[in-house]
Amino acid sequence: MTNPADSLTIRRPDDWHLHFRDGATMRAVVPHTARQFARAIVMPNLSPPVTTTALARAYRERLLEAVPEGNDFTPLMTAYLTDQTDADDLAAGFADGVLTAAKLYPAGATTNSSHGVTDIANIESVLERMAAIGMPLCVHGEVTHADIDIFDREAVFIDRILSPLVDRMPHLKVIFEHITTRQAVEFVDGAGPNVGATITPQHLHINRNAILVGGIRPHMFCLPVAKREEHRLALRRAATSGSKKYFLGTDSAPHHRHAKESDCGCAGIFNAPYALESYVEVFDEVGALGQFESFASFNGPEFYGLPVNEGSVTLEKVDVAVPEEVDGGDASIVPFHAGETLKWRLVS
Repeated sequence: MTNPADSLTIRRPDDWHLHFRDGATMRAVVPHTARQFARAIVMPNLSPPVTTTALARAYRERLLEAVPEGNDFTPLMTAYLTDQTDADDLAAGFADGVLTAAKLYPAGATTNSSHGVTDIANIESVLERMAAIGMPLCVHGEVTHADIDIFDREAVFIDRILSPLVDRMPHLKVIFEHITTRQAVEFVDGAGPNVGATITPQHLHINRNAILVGGIRPHMFCLPVAKREEHRLALRRAATSGSKKYFLGTDSAPHHRHAKESDCGCAGIFNAPYALESYVEVFDEVGALGQFESFASFNGPEFYGLPVNEGSVTLEKVDVAVPEEVDGGDASIVPFHAGETLKWRLVS
């Protein structure tokens, strides 16, 4: 890694959590990720969801067709867990290299999660099989009970579901995705080596004031929702700490402008166009550029048991203006940092 004051070259990174959607939207957004990342863990919450190996294989083919010529990019597929998931199908897909992981959505937790797991006990045997074969579990960590405040749902999930699960199955490899709280950092830090976490750029940049102060700002709304400033600072410390437990996962989630700016706006922030620039600005702000390569390029592959990528990317400390909107296939999408100027630019 080279690190002069105005330039940073790192091994080519990966995105360990994002959404591509399907159809015209998918074809419009895939190039943003393929430009920056060698691989990406692709979320399966389509409508209908990607619940089997066959559906994952077909979705992977559609994604590969959307990769621009000349880009070397590999989508890593996940299966959407339901109360009826077939453990044999998961194991076969994992053995064949079609599936890299399986995804736990508590039913109703986020976009297109209505088919998710209603009770963790319903998939206990599936999780035991995953632990036995070394198949990672990606977790959306929020409870969905109506009596739990939305800002507390991650912390309650840790206490009621995730901590007991890890105690019961210490050999299950668990990725606590898009963590948003100090409690999540404390849990991951205190857990064994089979627990890691992804952190998004938006949760490093914004707290809940960004959504609510000066009017409702729907393009800052995602799930898990941004929390208090103390939690943002805890995430910054974790991401830039050098700990191998934390790695890059954008949770980039494209929704068209009209779907965000509605009477029931969709949850999700589309950060793919300037993801690396957004992340590296945070590391620069806290004086931790030397830790960025580990977070972006090394920790994820090590946790998943995959090789580090060949090749490199270079970022320069040059201002880049983020457009107010980008093409989203059927309609425009407002990207994260829209209308702002970032201090770093991906040049190669």
